Formats: sequence, C-alpha cells, structure tokens
Amino acid sequence: MKKFKLPIIIIAFVTFLAGCGNGNGIYSDKGQVYRKVISQDMASLDTSQVSDNVSFTIFNQVFEGLYTLDKNDKAIPGVAKEMPKKSNGGKTLTIKLRKDAKWSNGEPVNAQDFVYSWRRAINPNTGAEYAYIMYDIKNAEEVNMGKKKVKDLGVKAVDDHTLKVELTKPIPYIDELLTFGIFMPVNKHAVEKYGEQYGTKADKTVYNGPFKIKEWRVEDKIQLVKNDDYWDKKHVRLDRVNYKILKDQQAGASLFETGSTDDTGITADQVDKYKGKPALTKRLLASTFFIKLNQKEVPAFKNKQMRLAISQAIDKQGYVDSVKNDGSAPVDGFTSKLTAKTPDGKDFADSINSPLTFNPKAAKANLAKAKKELGIKNLTFTLNTEDTPDSKISAEYIKSQIEKNLPGVTMKIKQLPFKQRVTREQSGNYEASLSGWGPDYPDPLTFLDTMTTGNSQNNTGWGSKEYDKLTKEANGPLLKKTKERNAAMKKAEELLLHEAPIAPIYQKGEAHLTNPQVKGIHYHQFGGDYTLKDAYIDKSIDRKTGKKKKDK
Repeated sequence: MKKFKLPIIIIAFVTFLAGCGNGNGIYSDKGQVYRKVISQDMASLDTSQVSDNVSFTIFNQVFEGLYTLDKNDKAIPGVAKEMPKKSNGGKTLTIKLRKDAKWSNGEPVNAQDFVYSWRRAINPNTGAEYAYIMYDIKNAEEVNMGKKKVKDLGVKAVDDHTLKVELTKPIPYIDELLTFGIFMPVNKHAVEKYGEQYGTKADKTVYNGPFKIKEWRVEDKIQLVKNDDYWDKKHVRLDRVNYKILKDQQAGASLFETGSTDDTGITADQVDKYKGKPALTKRLLASTFFIKLNQKEVPAFKNKQMRLAISQAIDKQGYVDSVKNDGSAPVDGFTSKLTAKTPDGKDFADSINSPLTFNPKAAKANLAKAKKELGIKNLTFTLNTEDTPDSKISAEYIKSQIEKNLPGVTMKIKQLPFKQRVTREQSGNYEASLSGWGPDYPDPLTFLDTMTTGNSQNNTGWGSKEYDKLTKEANGPLLKKTKERNAAMKKAEELLLHEAPIAPIYQKGEAHLTNPQVKGIHYHQFGGDYTLKDAYIDKSIDRKTGKKKKDK
C-alpha cells in the first residue's frame, strides 16, 4: 500500500522555530516540563459535554473527583478524604470530603459542588451524552427522561464536607465508577458566570486538579501549569505540561528526534526504524475498534447476512501487522481484553465465542444469501474515518479487503476531523463509521450497555429485546450472583456478535517514542489514559541511551 507522506522535516523545523521564541515555549525543556504530541484535540472542558478519550485524559490532570485511580487502577481518595462508608446493603454511600480542597479561583471545593455538578449532568436540558452512566443513582434515569425533577436525584450535601449518595442497588465497582469524568465537580459560580461559554476556553473554566490550563488554542496546543491552589500541590513535581496537536505522526517523530517533545505516537512504518531503541514503547489498551453499520441510512445493513459478510471479509491479523504494527491485536469480540475478569479469574474477553472471525468463504456465502434476500446485485456504502494519514491508510486497507472478498460491494472513504466524525455518529448522519470504545469502569457492562436500545452510543438502528433483558438483569437482580451474572453478560455479547450490528477489527495498541527521563506516569485502562500527578523528569538519565549519565 502507498504511504501518505509530507515534507516532515520542513514542518518540524517551522513548528520548532514557532515554539522556541522564549524559555517557556511549547517545545522548551526548561525546568520540570512534560511535552507530548497528541493527534487530536479535546472537545471541551465541560465534564458533562464530552465522550472522547482525549478530553477525559486532560480532565485527569486539571480536575479531581471524589476518587482517583492509582497505578493499579484502584480507586483512592481524591477530594474525598476516605473511602465511602456503605450502609443500607451497599445502596447508601456516605462520603467525607477533605476541608483543604480548593478551586483555582480560591473558592473551597465542597459537597454542594458535587450535587450541583451531578444534577447539571443528569438534567435533560444539558444533553449530556454520558448521562446514562449515572443511572445507578436513585431517580437518575427518571430525571434524565424528564419524569422527575432534578432535585429528586439521589445525592445530597449533608453539610459542606459530607456527601450522601443513594443508589438503586449495590454496585460492585462503584468506587472506580466515581473516578469517571462526569462525576467530577464543577464550580457553580463559574458555570453561571460564563453560561454557554463555560468550558469552551481555558479562561472560562476553573480547576481543582493538580494542574490548570494556561492556554488552549484549538487544533494547535494545550498548555498546563501547576495549580498552586491544589490541596496536594507539594506532591506535584511537574511545573508545566505542553501538548502539541499534530495529526501527522511523522512530524511528531521529527520533533522527538530534535529533543522538542517527550512523547509522541508513531506510525507503523516508523516502528521498525526505532526497534531496539530505549525510546520505543508499546502498550495494549483496553479499547476495541469496530465498524458501525447504520441500518437507518443503508437498508442493506438491515440484513443480518450482509452484516456478517462485511465482518468476516476483513483480515484482522493482516490489518494489525501491516497497518498498525504498534502492539494492536486482532479482535472478533466487543468487550476488550484487560477490562474485566470472570469469576474464575480469566479475562472475560477470552470466554466469548464469536462468529466474526476472518473467513472469506463464509463471507461470500453470507453475501450471496444477502443479495438474494435483498434482491440486489451490488452495494455501495461510505465509511467515515478521521482526517489523519494513519486513518487514511487504515480505511484503504479495509476497503481493499471488503472489495476483494465481497464481489459487487464497493466501499467509499470519507475523511473527517475527529469531532465531525463523532458528531455524525451521534446524530445518525453516516452510513458506516470506524469507531472505538474503551471502558469507563472495570466491568463488561461498560461495553455491553452501549449497544442497548436507546443508548446514545447505539446509533446503528439495531436493537434486541433479549439483549436488553440480559444486560438489565446483569445490572440488577444478578449483581450479587456472580456466576449467573457473568453467564448473562457472556450470553448478551455472543447474541450481539451473532447479530453483527458492528464489525470488530482490533484492540488498540500504541507505539510511542517516550523520553526515558520521564518517570512516574500512571497509565489507566479506563477513564482517561493516564495521570500526571506523580510524573517528573529525571534529568540524570541520558535521553538517548536511557542510562544514568556518567559524572564528568
């Protein structure tokens, strides 16, 4: 396949000069600064208005919820000073807050901030895409559906530093769930002051995390500085965090080569170049990527055999080997590995039996059945993907596989900025879309819930009463029946895969060039990608060799 190339040396040189005009420029390594290239911008600084991983990762740095995740993805106290006290069979949580937590405008962070934030997020007028993740709170679903008033939400400020949360049922993963972005507090005065502009700019948001945003230039850069109002500021070692937004990963590698950044993703054809170098790192993430097939826009996708044919026509091992080459793994299921364990300690994803393996013969047979049932000879549809060189190569591979293995099927490619692709999915204005999902908490339901009827993420036009019933049971009467619950979730996923409203492709891996001087980053498998509170730059390490510098 042809590779998409740009004059990367010129781009890197120009961007390098643009950032080095002063000692605190985006590429400057003066002091304790972590510099990272990212391929897409965040969507918003409003915790109720995002669903993308970049935004949630930034939230981990500039906001702090009741709890945060440690290096093992276990919840530990954040604004809360201790883990919740559970009563009423686990349905009532009493949470004590620390008294020294502050906002970056100097105001104290108190229990009312959480009540205000959660009520705002669940309010149907807010239109929070992630509102459904709060439905385990008493009356949350009814409030979000407009059937009850916002004040009926089961959260109450007992006093300034005590929060009481009423759940509909005991949730085994509730501590980790409360670390998620939508549960973070917002400052009422800031929201009321800036109105619809809240969260759209760095200076129209206030922060309570280890860092705050100094500057945000959309599609260009995001600069964080240490938050001097943070309650645990003595623990934070980085002075600055600089993000450069570059869609071309080859340009990012050039910046790394010149010492202008500490971390950048790289393309498949760059991995071999850096093989054996201490800077090369690979990591498998708990995120699956798949093609959404929109039955409302493409009538042929209502046919089960057509959906099966598309999924079975793609060589996924070939995809991860030739297109990704970054530690990604082929998948035939929906729930990713590393998300959750079965009662006997195995990875839930490994227990799933899927018909969606690469099988050209079965794909052709299903296509023949579909054509006969639909009364068609040909099918043309458009796949939406992002406007990056890597995404173009990815879509071209999928196109070649589908057109090679499915005679009479033509796939067109439409490249869009990330935000536009997501917006089109949300509105159902697409035919097919290369999409992805990562876990928000350590349980298979974090994936399975998204494909239930009416869920904002399920914009495929597919639905199943049996599937909805199984997921509802897993999130209700079976919560304390571990084995039965696991069996219900396994049955639900296998039902989904046999219906094939989505075509799984791969579990996301990442190949990065990372400065060996960077220490203390805690990487996560759900919520945002990482936390920088404990991060620092060890300048006694040689950047090129990864070893301690010799004393001169």
